[in-house]
Amino acid sequence: MSLNLGIVGLPNVGKSTLFNAITSSPAEAANYPFCTIDPNVGIVDIPDKRLYNITDFIKPLKIIPTVVEFVDIAGLVKGASKGEGLGNKFLANIRQTGAVIHVVRCFDDDNVVHVDGGVDPERDIATIEMELAYADLETVQKRKEKIGKMIRSQDKKISEQGKILTPVLEQLENTLDEGKPARSLDLGEKELNAINDLHLITMKKVLFCCNVDEGSITEENEYVRIVRRIAKENDSEVVVISAQMESEISELETAEEKLEFLKDFGLEESGLDKLIHAGYKMLDLATYFTASEKEVRAWTFRAGSVAPKCAGVIHTDFERGFIKAETYHCQDLFELHSESAIKEAGKIRMEGKDYIVKDGDVIHFRFNV
Repeated sequence: MSLNLGIVGLPNVGKSTLFNAITSSPAEAANYPFCTIDPNVGIVDIPDKRLYNITDFIKPLKIIPTVVEFVDIAGLVKGASKGEGLGNKFLANIRQTGAVIHVVRCFDDDNVVHVDGGVDPERDIATIEMELAYADLETVQKRKEKIGKMIRSQDKKISEQGKILTPVLEQLENTLDEGKPARSLDLGEKELNAINDLHLITMKKVLFCCNVDEGSITEENEYVRIVRRIAKENDSEVVVISAQMESEISELETAEEKLEFLKDFGLEESGLDKLIHAGYKMLDLATYFTASEKEVRAWTFRAGSVAPKCAGVIHTDFERGFIKAETYHCQDLFELHSESAIKEAGKIRMEGKDYIVKDGDVIHFRFNV
């Protein structure tokens, strides 16, 4: 299960400033292209009020949130797929992420240079999309060179795989050669499984992150409206954020100070929290909880998973020896205030192997190995 998000964009769009604020880690951020020359990786807690609300009624020794990984990759420029700039060195890092956050510059500032001379979200997005498509095109063409050998293989399974791949690779090559993403193709489950090991970047879901100045947080500017139009055409989501503002918030010491800062701008939630939640949702992830006096903990699982698979998130023995899942929803706890009251109300359930775990479930797994 890929619990990571790759941050991409042109140089000087605010990726590293955003990454620093997300992870509060010291990735270098400077006003010149290519200041990020290594992929920075940060593990980030998922902000989830439910986790802390549970501790109002079950007092633990420890509170452990679930996490997601962010990977900040050097800025891509026109020609990156052919070796221009430094971003091309790290395209492999993007391939290993579950989804992509595309940071787009949506602010004017003469003191911050733009690699292409001026702010133009539509051009900037097209540049990144084109370079990622060309990088995938090279991957597809390399696989096409091997397809004949696969079809002639004496191994029937490999031969059949080659026959399935042939028309799919042809479609991909034509689409990517036009600079269009692989996800724009309407491929079936069989075709998607056949190309899964190619790890195509443009097959991944994309979340557009508009980096704006502080004044455009509450009143969107024209640049953001352009990005929203493009995102809608690509069936993608948009989050508006001020990386500089989030950087300032990250330097505040207490939650109270951060909340007061947000209130001054008429905000209830930071842009980073919105971004993290949107990325988590884009990865098709959900959260269940375990709760005891020892610890209250959040666990990440793939939405739609059955109870044994979710038990395996804790330990493979839990999945292998799964018997039952004793469960209730966290909302039951918030309304009734104790597990004993939940039990009296008949809302604690014993679920079996076919139970599809819901986001917000509180579970105690019973297993035997």
